[in-house]
Amino acid sequence: MERILESKKVLVTGGAGFIGSNICEKLLAQDNEVVCLDNFATGKRVNIEPFLSNKKFKLIEGDIRNLNDCMEAAKGAEIVLHQAALGSVPRSIGDPITSNEVNVSGFLNMLVAARDNGVKRFVYAASSSTYGDSTNLPKVEDVIGKPLSPYAITKYVNELYADVFAKLYDMQIIGLRYFNVFGRRQDPDGAYAAVIPKFVKSLIRHESPVINGDGTYSRDFTYIDNVIQANEKAATVDNIEAVNTVYNVAFGERTTLNELINSLQEYLSDFDSEIANVEIKYGPERAGDIPHSLASIAKASELLNYNPKYNIQSGLKEAIGWYWENLK
Repeated sequence: MERILESKKVLVTGGAGFIGSNICEKLLAQDNEVVCLDNFATGKRVNIEPFLSNKKFKLIEGDIRNLNDCMEAAKGAEIVLHQAALGSVPRSIGDPITSNEVNVSGFLNMLVAARDNGVKRFVYAASSSTYGDSTNLPKVEDVIGKPLSPYAITKYVNELYADVFAKLYDMQIIGLRYFNVFGRRQDPDGAYAAVIPKFVKSLIRHESPVINGDGTYSRDFTYIDNVIQANEKAATVDNIEAVNTVYNVAFGERTTLNELINSLQEYLSDFDSEIANVEIKYGPERAGDIPHSLASIAKASELLNYNPKYNIQSGLKEAIGWYWENLK
């Protein structure tokens, strides 16, 4: 992978999570000083264990709902990569209050901490859920619908706060609307696990994965290394027209859940031929789910020079060995 962000002091919130820990790893390899803020609600200590002996890595065990924790973590930071959030549409439907406290109040705390500490660039994880009930394909950044879940509302409110802070306080803020990120260190466990590691774990155990709906729903699955690249480019872009806006972060192709499960069975069968024979089951559609998701990445390509290297197939081939070793 190319070296983009080097020799800076960077705060990664949610740095022990799936996306955050991968970002931390890349930044440490490029001589950055990295501060990780995490409360381990969803992040895992095992994700950051390899970094703890690195003198350029600092862990602050704290909560973005606590302004003092945010202020401490942002001290001296040149760049904030804000990944901390409570993800999952179903979780937000079951517990909208906690999702709001973390994703909205916590986000506001981080904006204030970045402002008061003179952070030069604030990049945050936005979400494709912001497109809501819009049926337009591909999704373009300036055409959104009504949110379909409390989670989607929280992520849209983040964008509104970011826009206001950029204008009121002369801050440089960029939002990255992630589309269905997958890859190494993604947690397969729990009620709110992402679909790919959940399917993989079931297949490895010869248990039938359950697809919500008939399998024709489609997503723009985005490999983790594409997301890392987008964060680095957003953190370093020097074109003033490229800041204080939001970008889709995806590959720009859609894959149905049926196509996905077929690919997983094919690649995992290299490790265990019996996986090809595991029966796939179908269940009811999930509340708050949109049928199809496909991103236009033209804006990110033009303004951030975002150039994703991995489509769904090459991303799965990269990740499949990690899945096999860690999800057995």
